[in-house]
Amino acid sequence: MIAFAAVSLMLTGCGLYNKYEQTTEVPADVFGAQSAGTASQQESLGQLSWREFFTDPQLQQLIAQALANNTDLNSARIAVEKSEASLKAAKRAYLLSLVFAPQGSLSSFDGGAVAKTYNLPLQLSMDIDVFGSITNKKRAAKAVVLQAQMQQEAVRANLVATVAQQYYLLQVLDRQLEILTMTDSLWHKSLDTEKALWENGKAYSTAVNQMEASYLSVKTQIVDTRRYIRAVENDICQLLAVAPQHISRQKWSEASDHSSLSTLPSKLAVGVPAMMLERRPDIRMANHAMEEAFYNTAAARAAFYPSITLGGSAGWTNDAGIIVNPGKLLLNAVAGLTQPIFARGQLTANKKIAQLTEEDLRQKYVQTVINAGNQVNEAMADCEAAREKDVYLKRQVEVLREAYTGTHELMDNGKASYIEVLMAQESLLDAQLGQAMNMYDASEAIIALYIALGGGAE
Repeated sequence: MIAFAAVSLMLTGCGLYNKYEQTTEVPADVFGAQSAGTASQQESLGQLSWREFFTDPQLQQLIAQALANNTDLNSARIAVEKSEASLKAAKRAYLLSLVFAPQGSLSSFDGGAVAKTYNLPLQLSMDIDVFGSITNKKRAAKAVVLQAQMQQEAVRANLVATVAQQYYLLQVLDRQLEILTMTDSLWHKSLDTEKALWENGKAYSTAVNQMEASYLSVKTQIVDTRRYIRAVENDICQLLAVAPQHISRQKWSEASDHSSLSTLPSKLAVGVPAMMLERRPDIRMANHAMEEAFYNTAAARAAFYPSITLGGSAGWTNDAGIIVNPGKLLLNAVAGLTQPIFARGQLTANKKIAQLTEEDLRQKYVQTVINAGNQVNEAMADCEAAREKDVYLKRQVEVLREAYTGTHELMDNGKASYIEVLMAQESLLDAQLGQAMNMYDASEAIIALYIALGGGAE
């Protein structure tokens, strides 16, 4: 009893059986000082499921199809199953190993009679986990499973975000194509007007040429936009693991998701960083990597202590060389202890490597948290910038539309030149296209904020 108590105290002091606890400190203001604050809407943002966050039915259908078919996500799922199989093997290391190893031989000496012998044993062996080697390897294997699960969640969240971003890009491209098509019609009328003035001697041929060049520029933009739409649809089809096809979608004006500018909160605040630490797959994966390293270090320490193995066999044999049917029963029991004394420095090196790996992963964990906080801060800044720009862009479009209409009327009355009309046309078109792209920037920012806070993984 005294010896057992002494061994128990020794093992506890060595930390061979200690369980992992996350004690690595992270910056308190990981979101940045300017992002401090709380708001119930943003505190629950990362907790929303993707179906709650993305309310567009057609987008929901695309995301569900991607989650079912995407090859990267299926590969992540297979990686989880492989790590789970390794964990099962690690757990069974406590059990007996049972092997059936029959042997037979024929032998003769100097032309004498042939001796026939056989053994039909069942061989048993069992490792006694006195010093925690098996336990720590099992715990490390469990940490590997958790890392694989977090990797699967990360792939899932990124897939959800990518499908949503591509879907909204299609909506914005549709809007841009609509603007270009309307511009094409208007500029065609301007070109016809300028041609009529030229035919009546009220305009120069250079004005007609400039008008036509601008009109043809819009035509080429229409072709480019249609090609871009096809490319984005093909990208979505790749995510869905389907052949290239048309992607059904709503018009942007009909969408009412969290990504639209009208639903962006007036003041963005994301709450306490602890919420992000609990939900983000990459942070949890980094934590489980530290857990695995912790147990690998403990296993490296345990390698310095003796290993105890119990073994035995039971079966039938005719070891005397005389045929016996069914034979004589053979029983054998063995207990062995192996204490490393000199392993050419391998055990010491393994321990040192494990400790350094553990230290390296602690630093990487802190950096992962810092990177995550930076992503939240950047997404918030992008949301705020898109909302502020939207106010200016709307007013800019209104002003330029009025300027274009007025300038065109002045040209019709001979009080403005074609150059002024061209400048007004091109400025209005650029502002309209910029306003549409800002809509996409806003959607991309709010999706990035949702993912940065740990959303989309469930």
